[in-house]
Amino acid sequence: MSLLVDRDEAVRPRESPNSTGGAPLSEAELAELQLIGKPMPTDRLRGWLVALFLGLLGGVVRLQNLGFPTDKGAPVFDEKHYVPQAWEMLRNGGYEDNPGYELTVHPPLGKQLIAVGEWLFGYNGWGWRFTAAVAGALMILMIVRIARRLTRSTLLGAIAGVLLICDGLSHVQSRMGMLDIYLAFFVLLAFGCLLLDRDQVRARLAASVREGWADESPFGPRLGFRWWRFAAGVSLGLACGSKWSGIFFIAAFGIMTVVWDATARRAAGVAQPWAGAAVRDLAPALWGLLMVPLLVYLATWWGWFASETAVDRHLGEAANHHGWYDILPTALRSLWQYSGNVLDFHENLKTPVRDQHPWESKPWTWPMGLRPMLYYYDGDTTSCGEDKCVSATMLIGTPALWWLSLPMLAWGLWRMFGRLDWRYTAVLVAYGAAFLPWFTNLDRQMYYFYATPLAAFLVLGLVLVLGQILGRSEDGRERRGTGLLVVALYLGAVVANFVWLWPVLNGDSITQGHWQAELWLPSWR
Repeated sequence: MSLLVDRDEAVRPRESPNSTGGAPLSEAELAELQLIGKPMPTDRLRGWLVALFLGLLGGVVRLQNLGFPTDKGAPVFDEKHYVPQAWEMLRNGGYEDNPGYELTVHPPLGKQLIAVGEWLFGYNGWGWRFTAAVAGALMILMIVRIARRLTRSTLLGAIAGVLLICDGLSHVQSRMGMLDIYLAFFVLLAFGCLLLDRDQVRARLAASVREGWADESPFGPRLGFRWWRFAAGVSLGLACGSKWSGIFFIAAFGIMTVVWDATARRAAGVAQPWAGAAVRDLAPALWGLLMVPLLVYLATWWGWFASETAVDRHLGEAANHHGWYDILPTALRSLWQYSGNVLDFHENLKTPVRDQHPWESKPWTWPMGLRPMLYYYDGDTTSCGEDKCVSATMLIGTPALWWLSLPMLAWGLWRMFGRLDWRYTAVLVAYGAAFLPWFTNLDRQMYYFYATPLAAFLVLGLVLVLGQILGRSEDGRERRGTGLLVVALYLGAVVANFVWLWPVLNGDSITQGHWQAELWLPSWR
């Protein structure tokens, strides 16, 4: 067993009879069972119907009253940076040419996606938020399918979808013309593709065991072209084309998939599984999860490359810029130097000690959402039935979800190291890639919306725990019934918590007393 072979998916003991009640399983049969593990549920149609229904429901929730709030028709908070830049891209055909305030400091894809909505609906709240809401709805569909594959349970997949619908952070970020939801979307897509790749690889190795050629080489068989890993590489390139923090997922997922390959080869009985992974899988992994993302990332700059007037488009031609990158074509040299300027901007994005941003937060506050963000506030409305009302949009992770982050992480680490559960390992690797890199520069200005990619993997971790609470069908009716009751009560608490927060997630007009009742912690004020 290894970190990537779950005890719940372990093969039957060597002395167990086969499915017909005959002789004990052979070495080949044991290896094949260990590779394939627990089969997917057979309710394939129902699984898709559940995912589509929850995706549509999430779309309705995300899209309702999408055009509100605005600042008298203008974007709110950091929308003020990306929404005009997206409109500029729409005007120019895919690139920015006005480095106003020197804040053209992110790759172009997220802004191009915002521009799609602006092209469809115009320069208004619906326009600059539409594609973000679509991305948020698609994440709900994806997480249902991903959780179903992780747990081999359609019910747990549906629970994952409900939890993500009811996450306040995901809800608000799906309704903002900002970039983080696109990063979260493409990262989750890449994660799902790698799960499919893992199952496909193990199925191919199981076939090689069954047909008797798995051990023809001490390194094991070649696995052929892996389309799902290629798709993951494309997704990671698109993630980096939205925000550079996608790079951390390339590193984490790349290591994870090679380790998966090595342990799969070991389960197949390969004599030298780790050497086999190095010889057979490392180079294709570097191509699929490093070079493919790099090429896709460069492709997201298509408008910039095609232009003559984009920001710093000809920076590489300046006589005062020289370096090893002089070997690159002029356009790539310009992009390299432009990127260096952007990196310098981000590394030195620090708030003066005596002039802190009122809603700045540090990463240790993110897992439990201790310092949310106020995107919009109007304390002079009168539409709540009283003389003075409050309309506010606040980025808050639903406490019934986020306040369980630390217990989930602790249990996940135990399952990862103590029970060698590959599913928790996968979720924690992704969670760590979204969270840990932010500790490398704590002086940098940071905000809670940087935690957007965490939400999906928090939900997946909680679903794994709920699956253990629920138990298995063979555990007995009483045990299963108790587990189902606990899971149902928790799911109801999450939904109720989301409904309670609804007014401050959507800017609804409420009384002053209601507004104060929404602010549960002193750090929320």
